[in-house]
Amino acid sequence: MNIKPIRSEADYQEALERLEVIFDAKKGTSESDEADILGLLIDEYEKKHYPIEAPDPIEAIKIRMEEMQIRQVDLIAEIGGKSRVSEILNRKRKLTVEMIRNLATRLNLSAGLLIKDYPLTKR
Repeated sequence: MNIKPIRSEADYQEALERLEVIFDAKKGTSESDEADILGLLIDEYEKKHYPIEAPDPIEAIKIRMEEMQIRQVDLIAEIGGKSRVSEILNRKRKLTVEMIRNLATRLNLSAGLLIKDYPLTKR
């Protein structure tokens, strides 16, 4: 096992290639330990060099709706009338604090995520 820090793109590619070779190593072996450590190093490098931005509030709501198989009409109680739900999801109107509280509870989303600013579409 020859593990070293990932400091460059070349180191990163080398680590990915090695992980691919030892990925299915039997638990308890030195190759399995190496795969675990490489996985952690790769993860840290990717977080620093290839960050994934959190979705904006509307995208987060749509993603969670899909995951929970919820339709627009199912959010009337949290947002308001049917047209209000449509306006929010089509970015015609901003979420209010009350809507954010309701959606955070119903969709199990962070209020911090839902309160982020997002652009409206032009009418």
